[in-house]
Amino acid sequence: MSNSAIAQQIVVDETTDPVAGAPIFQHAAGYAGMVVYDGEEIPWVVLSDVYIFNKLVFKNERQAKKYYKIAANIKKVYPIAVDIQKTINACVAHLDSLPTKAEKDEYMKQVEKDLRKQYTPRLKKLTFAQGKLLIKLIDRQCGQTSYQLIKTYMGKFKAGLSNAIATLFGASLKKQYDPEDDDRLTERCILLIESGQM
Repeated sequence: MSNSAIAQQIVVDETTDPVAGAPIFQHAAGYAGMVVYDGEEIPWVVLSDVYIFNKLVFKNERQAKKYYKIAANIKKVYPIAVDIQKTINACVAHLDSLPTKAEKDEYMKQVEKDLRKQYTPRLKKLTFAQGKLLIKLIDRQCGQTSYQLIKTYMGKFKAGLSNAIATLFGASLKKQYDPEDDDRLTERCILLIESGQM
């Protein structure tokens, strides 16, 4: 590699990352009791994971800006995906406790109304790229695509209609999260966010 090519590379670390900012989540530490170690009783404290990655090296400024934009979008959208996951888990738990189909249908109508009221103002503020990212992050958090979730809890017709509308805007509710390939940088950012490192 020539000296000029080396000079053009941009290295990203904690000192050069402009989107690092204040962490969304904080490091967690929890006292788990006393343990015997080497014949001595000591406190056992469980810490949250800390991730160490190689420094990112980009070929040019354009590639670096793309990463910074992805990271900024993740910081904005990831908390929404986490909230949606918690909401879905609570809804599923309550839905399972209802004995009849009529009660379940009535409950889901109310849930849909509440979800629209709660999330519409937040989702309206998202850019197109952030909306597409949210679709993928919902798959990451919930283990199902947005299309599958809508189909399971609100019916095939609503799922198809919602996906058709998304397709008109160049998106798809069937998009899956791929941490090993397409979403590798996104996964890296999320791990750093979850551990309070970003």
